Amino acid sequence: MITRFITEVNTKFNPFSMRSRATRLFLSSLPPNARQNGMQINTTLLPRTSTAPPTLHVKFKDGKEMNLDGEKLGIKGIIEEVDRHSRALQKQADLADG
Repeated sequence: MITRFITEVNTKFNPFSMRSRATRLFLSSLPPNARQNGMQINTTLLPRTSTAPPTLHVKFKDGKEMNLDGEKLGIKGIIEEVDRHSRALQKQADLADG
């Protein structure tokens, strides 16, 4: 997954809920040095009894914001959506550099 162009990740989920699985896996797929490279990661953990749906909000360097539904997309769908936009930004950066 290309994380170079992600500037902010906001999540809110119940860590004990199966519905939150894709959101948890997305957070675990971020590189360990993401915060040191300028990515802002905000996580809000809901109580065990909470029935609120998990939320995943991703912001990119170009200003685009994505609200992703982990229940519908699953982890593969989330990574696919994020990578699709990151690849477009990578192309723009390559064209500007070269």
